[in-house]
Amino acid sequence: MELIIGPRLYSTWSLRPWLVLKRAGATFDVTEIDIYSPEGKVELAQVSPSGFVPLLKVDGEMIWDSLAISEWCADRWPEAKLWPDDPTTRALARAAASEMHGGFAALRTECGMGPDHTMVGDDRCLPPTSEAVGRDLRRIVSLWMQMRGRFGAEGPWLFGAWSIADAFFTPVATRLRHFQIDLAPCGDDGTAAAYRDALLAQPDFLEWSREALAPQ
Repeated sequence: MELIIGPRLYSTWSLRPWLVLKRAGATFDVTEIDIYSPEGKVELAQVSPSGFVPLLKVDGEMIWDSLAISEWCADRWPEAKLWPDDPTTRALARAAASEMHGGFAALRTECGMGPDHTMVGDDRCLPPTSEAVGRDLRRIVSLWMQMRGRFGAEGPWLFGAWSIADAFFTPVATRLRHFQIDLAPCGDDGTAAAYRDALLAQPDFLEWSREALAPQ
């Protein structure tokens, strides 16, 4: 089984299924393609039917979407409980992951992911100020606070136990840290910030970060 990803520093879509595969306990190889270089674009075109990453090569098949890969993992490793057991909670978790998968375009466009910290040399990543990003942030804070308010007693993750929804929101946490975005003006009472910090401290994400920042 092989997961083809983009650069670990920047590829949010690659991070999501990588986290899911790790949580499932899967054994898999990783091929990283520099999708931003001319050579990498040629290489990607040779392996990706969609022209994007990530892709999972397994049993002679190619799965080319991060949510589809995650759903395949949930079916393949039911013992990993990658979605909540309760049908209603599971539907809410799927809704949250799907909203992240298809929405928040302004945040994704204006705030690139970086697992590093805000200060890099003398350059500072300044928080974005557009109203579109503000709307995205307010919705994220509202969603996180609502779900943590309902399921917080069951564990530190969005729906208590870790799920695919947490994998999909981990890149958001990196954006918030990278750009030092204060969530309080977006309506946070500290609940969303605590969830952000939990995502950033999750052991599998820390492993990804170490690999992303390792000298080449």
